[in-house]
Amino acid sequence: MNILIIGASKSGEAAAKLAKKLGNNVFVSEFKPQNEFDEKLINEFQELNIKYEFGGHSLDNIATYDLIIVSPGVPRTAEILKIAKQNNIKIISEIEFAYQNCKNPIIAITGTNGKTTTTTLIAHILNSSGKKAVVAGNIGIAFSDIVLDIDPQTIVVLEVSSYQLDRIEKFRPNVAIIMNITPDHLKYHGTMDDYVETKWKINSNQIEKDLLILNYDDSYLSNKNKLNQFTQNVQYFSLTEPEMGAFVRQGKIVLKEQHKEEEIMPISQIGIKGQHNVYNSLAAILATRSFEITNENYRDALSSFAGVNHRLEFTRELKGIRFYNDSKATNVNSTWFALNSFNEPIIWIAGGRGDNNDYSLLDESVKKNVKAIVTIGEEADNIGKHFAEMKPIYNYETIEQAIFEAYNLANEGEIVLFSPACKSFDMFTNFEHRGDVFKSIVNKLV
Repeated sequence: MNILIIGASKSGEAAAKLAKKLGNNVFVSEFKPQNEFDEKLINEFQELNIKYEFGGHSLDNIATYDLIIVSPGVPRTAEILKIAKQNNIKIISEIEFAYQNCKNPIIAITGTNGKTTTTTLIAHILNSSGKKAVVAGNIGIAFSDIVLDIDPQTIVVLEVSSYQLDRIEKFRPNVAIIMNITPDHLKYHGTMDDYVETKWKINSNQIEKDLLILNYDDSYLSNKNKLNQFTQNVQYFSLTEPEMGAFVRQGKIVLKEQHKEEEIMPISQIGIKGQHNVYNSLAAILATRSFEITNENYRDALSSFAGVNHRLEFTRELKGIRFYNDSKATNVNSTWFALNSFNEPIIWIAGGRGDNNDYSLLDESVKKNVKAIVTIGEEADNIGKHFAEMKPIYNYETIEQAIFEAYNLANEGEIVLFSPACKSFDMFTNFEHRGDVFKSIVNKLV
């Protein structure tokens, strides 16, 4: 089979190597120039006899391909995809290709916020309880990198983005979770309706024995008309009390199943801060319940879990001021949870590249919890204008200047919170790069 891979980043590289190992003729086409990629990638392609091009997509030979595997985030409007469609060539995502070559149990997690923490927490619960689990997909390693070498008993825990779900065909996780849905990636999806529909695709191929887990408190997920007609096994997590599922009552996690109800642990014993991490913990409990995890295992795993990098990550305490790196907060909803995770006054550093951000969602949190706002990036003016009548605003050109100002504004016992509410691409490669820069500067403060 002749396979065209569009995109040479992590998932494209992994799909290309998997396709080649399966005996296919493979060509990788990447829009970015070659000098933006590690030389190791080029050497791997050459060693495996994978042909490639960088700096644009050649369109002349499209009709010769039997299958196209598209990397996450490649615009739907890309000319190469239009021509492929005109030639009736099947186009699938990398997770779809990997799935078709995987026999392992799969837990898949999507949603606007909380995916990474919940994915990592699920794997932590499983591994610390004596099971075998590996994290892949939108975090860690690409799904295609593991499917040929993985132990058949290992549970694959996948973080799945809307980009990856956009072109699935048969992808069917044994357990699927939608954490929440709030506006995000609208430049790619065009409309909120399309974004919502794409998230629901995680359930599109599930059958009766599979499990779908939904956030009971999310308005987009309470619409039962979206459920796959074959899905009978639906459970909810909530801070209130659904008919069945995991929820919080009087400060304790409660699990309600068909014929019984039991308390798991107090939420005060969860090792990571914030209301959002209560949601993440509830979802993780439901996702792992069918793998014979005991309540004692849950208590041990949830209390010992330290969280993930760049998500409300404690960075340092200096002169009684605590610094938190929340660079993964790339949208307004994620920042809402961060701003409501502390009792102490917050010096909030925000900004980056916007995505039709509605900052009014943060008004009450800012009035109640924020002492001052320090802005950076392309959205600095929009953030400043919106909150100017609520709190003091300080605008700076660089993140280094912003951190120095936040440190100067903070007093002992207060919080400096870097929770951008924006994408990172105006100033940084990605949110990881942005968070690493924040931590490096904070750790050099004297």
